[in-house]
Amino acid sequence: MDAQDAVPRTGSVTGARGGEEQIGVPDPQEPVQRFLRDLRARRTGLSDREAARRLMVYGPNELTRRGGVQWPRQIVRQLVHPLALLLWLAAVLSYFSGSAPLAAAIVAVILLNAGFAFLQERHAERAVEALSAYLPPQARVLREGREKLVPAGTLVPGDVLVVREGDRVSADARLLEGSVEMDVSALTGESLPVLRSAEPLSVSGALLEAPDMIFSGTGCTGGEGVAVVFATGMHTELGRIAALSERVGHDESPLEKQVTRVARIIAVVAVAMGIAFIPVGTLLGGMSLGETLNFAVGLLVANVPEGLLPTITLALAVGVRILARQGALVKRISAVETLGSTSVICTDKTGTLTMNRMRVTSLWTAGEGGRDLDAGTLPTGPASTAARLAAASVYCNNAVIDASGTESGDPTELALLHAAVSLGVPGGRYPGERLAQFHFDPVLRRMSTIDRTPQGVRVHCKGAPEELLRLCTTVAATGGDRPLEQAGRDTAAAVVDQWADEGLRVLAVAERDLGAHEDPGLGREQAEQDMTLLGLVAMFDPPRPEVPDAVARCHSAGIRLIIVTGDHGLTARGIAARVGIGNAETRIITGAELDRMPERELDELLEAEEELIFARSSPEAKLRIADALRDLGQIVAMTGDGVNDAPALRRADIGVTMGRSGTDVAREAATMVLTDDNFASIVSAVQAGRRVYDNVRKFIIYIFAHATPEVIPFLIYAASGGRIPLPLTVMQILAIDLGTETLPALALGREPEEPGTMDRPPRRRGQNVIDGAMLARAWGLLGGVSALLVTTAFLATLLIGGWRPGDDISHGPLHPVWMQATTMSFLGIVACQIGTALAARTQSASLASIGLTSNRLLLWGIAFEIIFTAAVVAIPPFQEVFGTSIPEPWQILALTPFPFLVWGTDELWRYTRRRHRRALVPTSEA
Repeated sequence: MDAQDAVPRTGSVTGARGGEEQIGVPDPQEPVQRFLRDLRARRTGLSDREAARRLMVYGPNELTRRGGVQWPRQIVRQLVHPLALLLWLAAVLSYFSGSAPLAAAIVAVILLNAGFAFLQERHAERAVEALSAYLPPQARVLREGREKLVPAGTLVPGDVLVVREGDRVSADARLLEGSVEMDVSALTGESLPVLRSAEPLSVSGALLEAPDMIFSGTGCTGGEGVAVVFATGMHTELGRIAALSERVGHDESPLEKQVTRVARIIAVVAVAMGIAFIPVGTLLGGMSLGETLNFAVGLLVANVPEGLLPTITLALAVGVRILARQGALVKRISAVETLGSTSVICTDKTGTLTMNRMRVTSLWTAGEGGRDLDAGTLPTGPASTAARLAAASVYCNNAVIDASGTESGDPTELALLHAAVSLGVPGGRYPGERLAQFHFDPVLRRMSTIDRTPQGVRVHCKGAPEELLRLCTTVAATGGDRPLEQAGRDTAAAVVDQWADEGLRVLAVAERDLGAHEDPGLGREQAEQDMTLLGLVAMFDPPRPEVPDAVARCHSAGIRLIIVTGDHGLTARGIAARVGIGNAETRIITGAELDRMPERELDELLEAEEELIFARSSPEAKLRIADALRDLGQIVAMTGDGVNDAPALRRADIGVTMGRSGTDVAREAATMVLTDDNFASIVSAVQAGRRVYDNVRKFIIYIFAHATPEVIPFLIYAASGGRIPLPLTVMQILAIDLGTETLPALALGREPEEPGTMDRPPRRRGQNVIDGAMLARAWGLLGGVSALLVTTAFLATLLIGGWRPGDDISHGPLHPVWMQATTMSFLGIVACQIGTALAARTQSASLASIGLTSNRLLLWGIAFEIIFTAAVVAIPPFQEVFGTSIPEPWQILALTPFPFLVWGTDELWRYTRRRHRRALVPTSEA
């Protein structure tokens, strides 16, 4: 095909879809053959070169934002934040009270905080957006008749898609073959799947309702089909919707909501303090109204926690990046906090606790009994029951092992192919033609195919033994098929239980011949009846080596583990015992038992803190379990990888799916995607979430602790009736809150994990991030010691300089003494900040246990703090702005113990708490 033929020659149309169409794309509702001709497409697909040429013409298959540049809007949002509005008010009051320099300083504060918050928000957005690089969406296409995976962004009109159960459709397309059930809720809001078929039907009506159309953003919940793409990117129905809605919402976590509420309370308190100071300063302190108003404004500015929310956002973004490096991709930044409070993990078995590398170990047939496949003792003649079982396992199979040895498909089906090869099936494939397929149904727990074989048309079926046994009326034996009596059923059931108890996964395989009078197009119920049991297959899936340690960490962290699997209960219990979940007595609840269980009994079962196994469970059972646990106040992480798992993944607090084996529909519904499909990654994510939450509390303590030494001296001023002068200038307060405090607070947000993080129970749902004990430590202990030291330094400097209570320090010889005293207050608070930063690094452990140098960012932040403080005190222009003077050497020496006294007092308090807890352990155990 020439380059000019790579693009369809038909002009664009607008009537069919009510809007502008992709250039050169014909009407998708015209007859199929004409549509393919006009689209310049073939049923065998495009060539790679042709697809590349069309990609240059049509552009990438991506949704673009048409709203223009977003960053100005984001900055404006920061400038009108409620706390920022409070500062704008303070700036206006300052300006009209005659203090233009103070008003300019407050405006600078607003702009700095808005810029800082904007940068952190962008940092967080990039942290989440970057995750798409780990799991780029892919699509199955036919390229010159061969199926291959290509990046979804390279799809072009004319590409032929292969759509199977669990796939997410990446472009608008028209079905050419097959029929599929589609979840179109993203486009229409319809909750139930709709059937789409290539059968020629009426084409009247809206395009979205056309019976042979599938659309970008929808998911296939069943069936299989082949479709030709006619629209990509912003020209799809999903692109049209995206163009109409440009707003990007901010998903606040419970942590952010709590901190916002607390910050507003503090802002109200700050306003009240500022207003209350006006009569105190004018009536008791003898200050002019302008001076009092200026200072009240400064006090308000000092107490507003402007940098708190951006710092939390950065801490959460860091958590997202840490989890990404560990193989857990979090789709919502706010979910990092929720992970840290997970109290129950409901996990699958296969592929999560195990390697998902199935290997057939044993076969059982009525003719030969149970045999070890590796021993090579099974008869493999064409008439043997083992050979018939191998043939059925090959026919009822969608896995592929090509001539080069490359494998693709489900691990269970690949294991069956390898077993068939060892039983003499050449290349793991028999000649024949598949006439129909009934996909694996998680409720029925079986899969069937109808195949034309050299022996005639047959139904081949594989699935859970208890499901297939009840559908079989005969059993294959050496001398021919015989009726399946109760004794035979009991024997097969005993074999299943024995193998399952050893942790093996067991499948039953069956077949039946279709008579000449039976239509190969019969339905599932008619096909799967009166079958012949060929035998049982036992497979072993080894546990992942890192899972036992992860399970032990869950137990030490107070996290309860519940296995929800479609496997046999004994199989699940055998694997669970190998990795440390439960024991030989762990209760097993089957799907049938759960279906009969009333809600009250289920609640009582889940309220008991024992570990459980829900076996032969349906996806609906997962949803019911998640609902019950949430109603009991638990914070639930639920794993799942199938299409029908999506409702449970959405309902759980943290829906977890697999990056390798999970379906696109499950990945869309989940909150977290595991790139390595590993249970240990879930536990690592919980651990990282706890670390992030702890770090948020640490820098909140650090920020709040400095309110006390700033406020207490003012209370002393008010209580003394103005006889004791004010200890700080407004600009010094701003220098503390915005200059010396910021970098150490950010560094605390990246604090390494504290010892014992996974040795405490999860926090309760709704537990406040800021509680009474935390405020007592911040305002009372750390802040109280700092206030005592700072006030002492301030008064000592005044007294040594010759000041006495009531003396005038506004001018005259005592004014330089007062400037030096306020400088000492400023330096004293900075020195105490260093001690507070070191103390806040741990909540209960000693500083020695984590190491003084383990957070190098904090050391750099403290170094900056010292350099900035030295500049404020020693450089003449800064002295003029901040009202500081260079202290005497003995005064600097007097400040040296401040950090150690603050940190040491908190260290002693934490040591006392640790001893108290250790003393209570024997009592609680008794």
